[in-house]
Amino acid sequence: MRRAARVALWLLLPGELVVLVLLVGGVEVPFAVVAAAEVLVLAVLALEAAVWFGLYRAARRAGLPPGAASARAVRGLLPPVAARLAAHELRALHSLVLWALRRRHGVRGGEVVAAGYTGPQTALLWGMVFVSVVETVALAVLIPWPLVHAVALVLDVYGVLFLVALHASCVTRPHVVGADRSLRLRYGALFDLRVPAEAIAGARIERRFPEGRLVHAREDGGLELIVAGQTTVAVELSRPVSYLRPLGGRAEAVGSVRFHADDPAAVVAALRPSGPPVGPGAGVAAPTGPGSAVGRGTGTDV
Repeated sequence: MRRAARVALWLLLPGELVVLVLLVGGVEVPFAVVAAAEVLVLAVLALEAAVWFGLYRAARRAGLPPGAASARAVRGLLPPVAARLAAHELRALHSLVLWALRRRHGVRGGEVVAAGYTGPQTALLWGMVFVSVVETVALAVLIPWPLVHAVALVLDVYGVLFLVALHASCVTRPHVVGADRSLRLRYGALFDLRVPAEAIAGARIERRFPEGRLVHAREDGGLELIVAGQTTVAVELSRPVSYLRPLGGRAEAVGSVRFHADDPAAVVAALRPSGPPVGPGAGVAAPTGPGSAVGRGTGTDV
């Protein structure tokens, strides 16, 4: 049944695209064809929902919490890459709720430092949101065809929502130095790397402007988590650390990990054996939210 659901989904997408192209192109498609296509869409969605619910129940019976059970069900229903992308989007949308409630994901009272990293990219993201809103309004005025107008409106609104969700996911998922001096590096809902304390040989402030993608594996085996073209902290590793790429591929960081933090001095101090004292709320930044300082680049240049 799971295989049938996957096949139906992959057959549905090009079929819907063909019908949409014909309608946009002005071709008169018989009502019976359109009605049959929509009935087929509803049938496929019902099949997908039934398969997902079965996988979800099986995961819950295996003892997984609701969130993990839902993620496993999505991975079982969709191809690996599609499942990863769907999981990223769901986490990003969940981050909007956390952002509105001024909460952060994975930050507990016993953590030493929760470090934001959105400073260099915040202005760029909000600029993209503004441009997307202007584009949405302009297309709504200029496009005369109702169907094309509706499709463009849905895509533009979703694009704006996705950009805001990306910012929210970065704000609500900061880097975290744990009470045991372990390090958790994140970039929104796309990347999550845990470095155990015993794998950290040292840390220093080191501002660089490397070229490469968000998650960049260097030729020497090191890893760079680049935000807006820069990194500010270098962590030396005593042993390789494995991590999961945004699309699901596994790799290892060897030698060092470089990443950006708005306040690199606080992160480096917390990673050293003589770092800040450990205790409830020690060194933890204030809760984040739409008007919080985290995400507006409050760190100092060192």
